[in-house]
Amino acid sequence: MINNVPWLTTIVFFPILAGLMIPILSSDGNKIIRWYTLGICLLEFLLITYSLQLLETFSWIDSIHFRWALGIDGLSMGAWPITRNTRLFYFLMLVMYSGQIGVFVSRDILLFFLMWELELIPVYLLLSLWGGIKRLYSATKFVLYTAGGSIFLLLAALTMSFSGSDVPSFDIQDSIDKSYPVSLEILIYIGFLVAYAVKLPIIPFHTWLPDTHGEAHYSTCMLLAGVLLKMGGYGLIRINLELLTNAHFFLGSGLMLFGAIQIAYASFISMSQRNLKKRIAYSSISHMGFVTIGIGSLTDSGIDGASYLQAQNEDRNFSRTMSEKYGTE
Repeated sequence: MINNVPWLTTIVFFPILAGLMIPILSSDGNKIIRWYTLGICLLEFLLITYSLQLLETFSWIDSIHFRWALGIDGLSMGAWPITRNTRLFYFLMLVMYSGQIGVFVSRDILLFFLMWELELIPVYLLLSLWGGIKRLYSATKFVLYTAGGSIFLLLAALTMSFSGSDVPSFDIQDSIDKSYPVSLEILIYIGFLVAYAVKLPIIPFHTWLPDTHGEAHYSTCMLLAGVLLKMGGYGLIRINLELLTNAHFFLGSGLMLFGAIQIAYASFISMSQRNLKKRIAYSSISHMGFVTIGIGSLTDSGIDGASYLQAQNEDRNFSRTMSEKYGTE
């Protein structure tokens, strides 16, 4: 917090609050709403760059030591022609943006879970309302996969909070000092891993992405590949690697094996796809295989490389092509 201003809390809620202003904007054309949304995103970017290396912590539920804990460090740093329901589209984009920012700045595991779930609702609506013929099927599949993984995430978070010490706490900094029996730590690790495996995605939890990517509007595709997948890799580093070190030591080689298989499998499948967006989806799966290998390598260079790849958006040029070929009204 700088000068008593909660900048990180502002970063999280600013897109949602800005989205609430969309209904009062002029309905004469869509340019005003488009440029307004772009302006909000640019302001959000400026706030993020101003707020580097900050930490905010406020007590929330004292009985379980649940805190509103946000922070930004180096790891945390890592859409256009819509004519139908424009206001709703851009509002949902901003709400999703808030949820994703909240994941990357959360310093409380329960708050991390809540932000993880916050982005689920707007993504579902974006997928089901704007997209191809099978958009409802792909949106439902996305929700089922993600919600199923979230159950494991919540169970692992609760187990971690109420184990390893006499006082339950969801604070990530407090969890660093906890120790668990090896078997329990491995179970907690696997619980988190299942949720991240859906988001990354790791084979065999990957099948939702080609369907979703193939049916989604190109603007949503850009955020799926550019941000959503990175949430899984971020959680794997932030929680599994940092807080469950012993389990990561035992299971790291398995992650590397799955990553290697994923790179080869997704690359070959990608070449056989006639749908360009599905081809990009499989290439993204292959790309995240390198991230998985780096995280499982247990070396500084591997983890640094995974963090660097997390910050890369392999679909920057692809989004321009989609605006002309696959834009959906």
